[in-house]
Amino acid sequence: MFTKRFKLFNLLGFPIYVDLSWFVIVLLITWSLATNLFPHWYEDIDNATYWWMGLAGAVGLFVSILAHELGHSVVARRFDMPVRSITLFIFGGVAELSQEPPSAKAEFFVAIAGPIVSVLVGIVCYAMAIVTEAHLATPIVGVLWYLGIINGVLVVFNMIPAFPLDGGRVLRSILWHVRGSLRWSTRITSSIGSGFGLVLILLGVLNFVGGNIVGGMWQFLIGMFLRGAAQMSYQQVLVRRALEGESIDRFMQTNVVTVSPSTTIRQLVEDYIYRYHYKMFPVTDQQRLLGCVTTRDVQQVPQDQWEQRTVGEVFEACANENTTERSADAMQTLSRMNQGSISRLMVVQNDRLEGIVSLKDLLKFIALKVELEEDHPESFRR
Repeated sequence: MFTKRFKLFNLLGFPIYVDLSWFVIVLLITWSLATNLFPHWYEDIDNATYWWMGLAGAVGLFVSILAHELGHSVVARRFDMPVRSITLFIFGGVAELSQEPPSAKAEFFVAIAGPIVSVLVGIVCYAMAIVTEAHLATPIVGVLWYLGIINGVLVVFNMIPAFPLDGGRVLRSILWHVRGSLRWSTRITSSIGSGFGLVLILLGVLNFVGGNIVGGMWQFLIGMFLRGAAQMSYQQVLVRRALEGESIDRFMQTNVVTVSPSTTIRQLVEDYIYRYHYKMFPVTDQQRLLGCVTTRDVQQVPQDQWEQRTVGEVFEACANENTTERSADAMQTLSRMNQGSISRLMVVQNDRLEGIVSLKDLLKFIALKVELEEDHPESFRR
């Protein structure tokens, strides 16, 4: 979803990040406000002031979006749903939850919290604009009017019942409560979200062809984002339900290919990497696990030294990044592997290698379970 993001600060206990794409949209919004909206509202202001108003409006918009996401996050925390971070990016903001809501009630209150905050922010901005119109400078009042209006627009757009918009999440919570199936309700609302995204894409193409190039491009991009996010959300629910309650020992391979620290790099490449096609091998000495050696470690050694250098000189020691326990939760392990781009983890107990868990085996299990239970949605009821 994100290109490259930077941490700004912590707020109310939540890490706040900004994605590189955020700077692009800030510039575009500033330009649009300074050259179109504010000159249309107020004709007798100098150009420099229009640009300051545009920048203030853009920053105010994203402060509003941050408040919206904080609304989601604070309520999620009340329902014991961990929030990894809040990130501002080109399409607004997102609170990254570590797990699905535990109940339809939690889903409803977390989803509705953001729009409620936006309504309150909009009302405050409207009220301030009305009260201060005769006392503050026109540029300040103009920015307040804009923020009042844009928060109202955000609420209306977000409450469209298309997942993953807030309105789609509210609808999902209602369907979940009525039917009792998170999987079924996610499939329905994700289909609506995917269809809404397709409508935006088509409108974007029509506007682009009709001459509204900037507006058409934005509708197209937002439609693509919503369509992709809706489809991905349904897949995430399938994955979580497939791995729910499973521990790693179910997927662990006990017949593990290991290498000795005395193995030369040449032997490692020829007899292990080219033969078994793994990117990581455990390094053991008399059944004691020392660490692991990866293709990345091999790349650090010049080829003309492969005959002289050994695995014991280059292997990585055991650490949380490359090991797990057999009782570890399968879903959390999958998340770790995805986030760290890791294809295999060593299962360790008391410095002994008990097995290997691979991303390929986890994905195979997910695919099989989803296929077998495709016609039995009751299997995914909560």
